[in-house]
Amino acid sequence: MAKVRDVVGLYVSPPAHALVLCVDEKSQIQALDRSQPMLPLRPGQLARRSHDYTRHGTTSLFAALDIATGHVIGKCYPRHRASEFRRFLDEIEAAVPSDLDVHLVMDNYATHKTPLVRNWLAKRPRWHVHLTPTSSSWLNQIERFFGLLTERQIRRGIHYSVAALQDAISRFIEHHNADPKPFRWTKSADDILASIERLCVRNTPLIAETARTSDSGH
Repeated sequence: MAKVRDVVGLYVSPPAHALVLCVDEKSQIQALDRSQPMLPLRPGQLARRSHDYTRHGTTSLFAALDIATGHVIGKCYPRHRASEFRRFLDEIEAAVPSDLDVHLVMDNYATHKTPLVRNWLAKRPRWHVHLTPTSSSWLNQIERFFGLLTERQIRRGIHYSVAALQDAISRFIEHHNADPKPFRWTKSADDILASIERLCVRNTPLIAETARTSDSGH
């Protein structure tokens, strides 16, 4: 509950003289080469692609979204370990003004909590970390950008190599940043928590019935 209020508070009332950045990684993005990028169209027929494909490797995208402007800092790495995340933090620090505080919104993924990353953050008092609750990646606005990337570039793309995939991702980010638009957050923390409470109340009888059925062996 406290984490929801903390993160949503940053969205609806960001601190002065600071940047709020939503950070995460989209890992193991596959470079797929389909036999046909697009099947023939006809009136009333949705766009289709061939089902068969060849894998050409993977890449992992680390990205940070500025909630005020919609600008994205992104970089691809071969893997998504703590060492890559720390290097990406260097990328962020080099890209943001040195006179502003930096508020990071990120999840509890193990990569984000290693001694390597904690020590890096501890040496930089202008950096502040805000963790989303467990299983609440939807609260991190960078996930919406990842959704756009998947829908408009990765899913429709044909990538003959990891390098081609990384180039396509970089071009998508550049195009996005040419005219960035922030996502508009509309739900208050109270609205979110009330919605979760209604869901829990509604599902409690079903959960109890499932438990009884499991105990009875049926």
